[in-house]
Amino acid sequence: MKASALPLDFTKIPGGLATAVVQDAKTQQVLMVAYVNAASWAKTLATGETWFWSRSRQELWHKGATSGNTQKVVAIQVDCDADTVLLKVDPAGPACHTGHTSCFYRDITDFDRKE
Repeated sequence: MKASALPLDFTKIPGGLATAVVQDAKTQQVLMVAYVNAASWAKTLATGETWFWSRSRQELWHKGATSGNTQKVVAIQVDCDADTVLLKVDPAGPACHTGHTSCFYRDITDFDRKE
C-alpha cells in the first residue's frame, strides 16, 4: 500500500492521533475504534495488518500480537477532512479483548427516542 495515495494529515490533528474505525469487510459490522499516529499508520500500510497507537500504554500496538486475533486490511477509506480512517479488515478472531466479535456488544435501550 502506498501512503501517498491515502493521506492522513497528522499535522492538523490534535496530539497527532487520527481516529481509526475498524469494520469487518464481509459483514460490514463495526469491530472497534482505535487511534493511529504517523508511525502506526506507516506500519499498517507497510504490513497490510492493523497497527495502532495505545493511548494508555503510550506505545505502538500490532492488533493480535499477543492474542493472535490479527486484522488483515482489505480496504482503506479516509474521510473528507483527512483526520479519520475507515479500515475494512478480514479479522482472524474477535476484535474485543473481552472475546466478543465486536467491541460494540452492549446495547443502550434507556433513552428518549424522538419521533
